[in-house]
Amino acid sequence: MLPLEDESRSPSRLPIVTIAIIAINAVVFVLELVGGDQFVLHWSAIPAQIVAGHRLETLLTSMFMHASWSHIIGNMIFLWAFAPEIEDAMTPRRFAVFYLVGGLVSMLAQIAFDPHSTVPNLGASGAIAAVMGAFLVTYPTDKIRTVLFFGIFYRIAFIPAALLIGLWFLSQLVEFGVVAQVQTGGVAYLAHIGGMIFGAVTGKTVRGFTSAAG
Repeated sequence: MLPLEDESRSPSRLPIVTIAIIAINAVVFVLELVGGDQFVLHWSAIPAQIVAGHRLETLLTSMFMHASWSHIIGNMIFLWAFAPEIEDAMTPRRFAVFYLVGGLVSMLAQIAFDPHSTVPNLGASGAIAAVMGAFLVTYPTDKIRTVLFFGIFYRIAFIPAALLIGLWFLSQLVEFGVVAQVQTGGVAYLAHIGGMIFGAVTGKTVRGFTSAAG
């Protein structure tokens, strides 16, 4: 499933913070392509270093980095599907803070799970999961235009946000269980789970902003 956009509502203003986040991710990805492995290793978050109190700035820089073209394209599509409406509900300034804090919380959740790991952690998925969590509790009945893939075939469907995001979260729990059992895995599932929970909890505040705005 690939969510594209909210069909039930449109933002009342240009989502400037969401656009800026996408632009920053794109610029950083170009820098990764130019700088290669050395750049990636320097700015990714390595749990063992963070726990030792070193290179704490990578908690921030790592959330704007991606491992591949498919990684950044997929993340930015998910971000664009859910972020504009949440930015509109929060106001741009609050949304910027929410996004960054969500990314930090998700990364810390992953580090807490495996504090001695020397594997670089990077990606916007945790922060985007926080946005999805906020969307879940704010607009659960909104219909999301979604691409459903069936092998080489696909179709467009309109799926309630609660169902779509709920299935995504369930898949993260299942995959995390499998990864935890075999002690391996290339995806930071706990970062996704931590970000989602953070977003859902703080999303109650978003509903307050929405009500106040009329």
